[in-house]
Amino acid sequence: MKKILTIFGTRPEAIKMAPVIKALEMHPDQFTSRKCVTAQHRQMLDQVLNLFQIKPDHDLDIMKPGQNLFDVTCNVLRALKSVLEKDRPDLVLVHGDTTTTMAASLAAFYCGITIGHVEAGLRTHNKQAPFPEEINRRLADVITDLHFAPTATARNNLLKEGCSADTIFVTGNTVIDALLMALEKIRSENLEPSIIGGLLKSFPSLCKVLNNNRQKKKDSRLILVTGHRRENFGRGFENICKALKKIAAKHANVQIVYPVHLNPQVQEPVRRILSECDNIHLIAPLDYLAFVYLMYRSYIIITDSGGIQEEAPSLGKPVLVMRDTTERPEAIDAGTAKLVGTDYDAIVHNVSFLLENNNAYKIMAQAVNPYGDGKASRRIIKALKN
Repeated sequence: MKKILTIFGTRPEAIKMAPVIKALEMHPDQFTSRKCVTAQHRQMLDQVLNLFQIKPDHDLDIMKPGQNLFDVTCNVLRALKSVLEKDRPDLVLVHGDTTTTMAASLAAFYCGITIGHVEAGLRTHNKQAPFPEEINRRLADVITDLHFAPTATARNNLLKEGCSADTIFVTGNTVIDALLMALEKIRSENLEPSIIGGLLKSFPSLCKVLNNNRQKKKDSRLILVTGHRRENFGRGFENICKALKKIAAKHANVQIVYPVHLNPQVQEPVRRILSECDNIHLIAPLDYLAFVYLMYRSYIIITDSGGIQEEAPSLGKPVLVMRDTTERPEAIDAGTAKLVGTDYDAIVHNVSFLLENNNAYKIMAQAVNPYGDGKASRRIIKALKN
């Protein structure tokens, strides 16, 4: 029996770790699965825990108003000391690039515990972008004993940095596992009516959008937007919002849905510039199932998120990435995504091009997803067994 302690703290981590946790629980004769959440995000984390029916064994609940990176790092390290000393796991599993990931890896190292890093090896090779995620990943990978790389590119990054080949396992990305689990839940439990009902109850302005979308009417094409990255604060978000306003005016029969991140530095420019646009719908952040449904119903996705760059290709949705660089170049190389940065002209031009050029749209929509087949968690479990 191996005791595995999975540590995570944000909504994206929870989404991507949920399939791994569920896979561990399918082998109770070989693994004792323990879960620790730092709650670096609170409300958004809890939504995912409820969806995947994950009950943490430890909840550090570190989230405080106005916390910064110093606070998160120090609080995770302090709180994990007693957890690791009490549980004494054989292996700690962390995910991705959050401050929770970096601090948890360091805490496990201090306690002499083997570390497995899910989604290891992603790099932009620019320590300022994304900030602080690029450095969090690099530090975690230096400390890590078992690297679960999602792609061959990530594996090559690790090899170039001196990681031993026998510590690296190419698995695919677990976010595809989670996405397929969510889609299956929507289909098998016939959740579409309740998801739509919940959206319409919370956001009545979406009524015409969703009804026309389901009926494939002329004004049914939906553009889904997300944005939250620190490096885009200020002028970047000003440019993004002005570009969206131009797109809305230029393509009046297209509906833009934007779940707006709660950060005040996102809220202020978005509300100021976009709130009066009739075909732009500014809504609150969504739970994971509702967001997956909107991705499924969308025509184009515009985002600065990492995870969405991986999910959207599985749904056949072209992605325009509002970043100057990405640690996920596989999507760019495969043709499923394109970097547009926060440049006003680039955003307007590329969205308009996809809306007006059906052949160009099909090329992006039909490109092969480079991030796996939904079996990443099984490959991780197989590696842990051995």
